Amino acid sequence: MSGDRDPLVIGRVVGDVLDNFTRTIPLMVTYSGKDVKNGCELKPSAVINQPRVEIGGDDLRTFYTLVMVDPDAPSPSDPGLREYLHWPTVGIHRFVFVLFRQHVKQNVCAPGWRQNFSCKDFAELYNLGSPVAAVYFNCQRETGSSASRRPVKK
Repeated sequence: MSGDRDPLVIGRVVGDVLDNFTRTIPLMVTYSGKDVKNGCELKPSAVINQPRVEIGGDDLRTFYTLVMVDPDAPSPSDPGLREYLHWPTVGIHRFVFVLFRQHVKQNVCAPGWRQNFSCKDFAELYNLGSPVAAVYFNCQRETGSSASRRPVKK
């Protein structure tokens, strides 16, 4: 992806989380019937449950690796845990879904840690190459919501 109007560039996903890439596969993420569009605002109470994820493409033999990270953990002003691997738990801030195409029968394992995860390093470790799709949303605290008081796990 390229260009000044690319929402992934405007939202600092390209730069903070990913290098520039070309989207080749449709990726649709839905929470409670609401489609996630790049940069949309969702409330924590709307993203408590696991999302529905649909991956496009014609070849049913293709395998993918999907990660969800919070590049602003524990807060946008102090992202000391950047990137926090955040699947399936969701809290606040900006969340990025990144999709990589796997090589056939490639064994990809989730790391044993969540804080200071790096999509770029993860892709390099497993030779995944550039992402094939990404989508992100922003999430702000809700007053009086138990979801907004959930501590960030370390």
